[in-house]
Amino acid sequence: MNSLPESGSDGQSTADPSQKTTPLPRYGRVIWILAGEASGDVIGARLMQALHAQDPSLVFAGVGGGRMEALGLHSLFPMSDLAVMGLVEVLPRLRHLSQRLLEAVQDIELRKPDLVVTIDSPGFALRLLQKIERSGIKRVHYVAPQVWAWRESRVKEFPGLWDRLLCLLPFEPEWFAKRGLEGRFVGHPVLQSGVRQGNAQRFRSRHNIPIHAPVVILMPGSRRSEAPRLLPVFRRMLDLLRVQYPDICPVIPVAPVIAPTIRQLIRKWPVQPHIVTDIHDKHDAFAAAQCALTKSGTSTLELAMGNVPMAVTYRVNPVTATIARRLIKVPHVAMVNLLAGREVVPELLQEDCTPKKLAEMVSRLLSDPHMVEKQRMAFADVLEMLSPPVGTPADAAAAEIMDLLNESVSRSSSI
Repeated sequence: MNSLPESGSDGQSTADPSQKTTPLPRYGRVIWILAGEASGDVIGARLMQALHAQDPSLVFAGVGGGRMEALGLHSLFPMSDLAVMGLVEVLPRLRHLSQRLLEAVQDIELRKPDLVVTIDSPGFALRLLQKIERSGIKRVHYVAPQVWAWRESRVKEFPGLWDRLLCLLPFEPEWFAKRGLEGRFVGHPVLQSGVRQGNAQRFRSRHNIPIHAPVVILMPGSRRSEAPRLLPVFRRMLDLLRVQYPDICPVIPVAPVIAPTIRQLIRKWPVQPHIVTDIHDKHDAFAAAQCALTKSGTSTLELAMGNVPMAVTYRVNPVTATIARRLIKVPHVAMVNLLAGREVVPELLQEDCTPKKLAEMVSRLLSDPHMVEKQRMAFADVLEMLSPPVGTPADAAAAEIMDLLNESVSRSSSI
């Protein structure tokens, strides 16, 4: 089996471009799949299962995390290498990311898969799709880039990047159609998360949490650049809350890959949060929680599925924040709020992400049943919008991919 070329000290390949590469051996139709962060790993794992249900002979290659690897994917390199967010935060890692992009392109050229699927992570995934545009390989991008929120001008770069775009949000196909691009709604993967199977009593028993102690979920983000900014604020917030709620119990659900980083960051906290890495334990934590503080994104939909009242908070590099505010075109950052078309959950961002303001908000969520009930009523309406016309979101996405894969085979047979 051919190995990837070695790299020089400047991060560039030392391979001789004049030498021809020998394709890797094939044992069935190959789907090369990329996930660049924890949420993409979950989506990718469900997609792999749904695809195998339709064609058990499929072979997978590419990049993924623990959940995709548990299903047999041998990740080309650690998925965590791609989990970087922020315009400023990504700069120190540009050379490393460029090397990973080169490795991914070379692996695709060697394997010559029947189809490439990229999941979210547009900063890396769309560059990869562009690099293999002339390969003749069918390409699917799963999770439409959220250019409707900011940097709409990027739409002009999209024609030719993929053969099929799979959308998670119901308004996205129409938005893209108005700009000359086809998108297909397949439903949101959060509906398959299993959040509603959580057991509150089991969580309290497993972690020795008294029945009356308020459980507060803290979700600082799955990327290495996110948690270091939010966790110090969360610590000072908890110091304030302990005056009113001395038995408050913080819980931080994280992907296993980032758990060591989180443990290191909280090692000196006076009250040690429970670090939850198992998906079922996470769902039990949601069932036991009275409220949550979370970053923006899919986590708001997960919490809504668990009926957990919440506030959204976020803090990034000030330069990143200044640039982002000029580019963002939507009135809200929380997905729950965007889908509802109004502020269902409070958003405490950047300069509003302070220990005092967060403590006041958590105190309201713990003590105001009217506020909690209003959120929960809105959650039901939002989640109803996310169902695909038929089956599960993973099944709908797999059907689109198999349709494109079989269409490609049919065309090849007719030539």
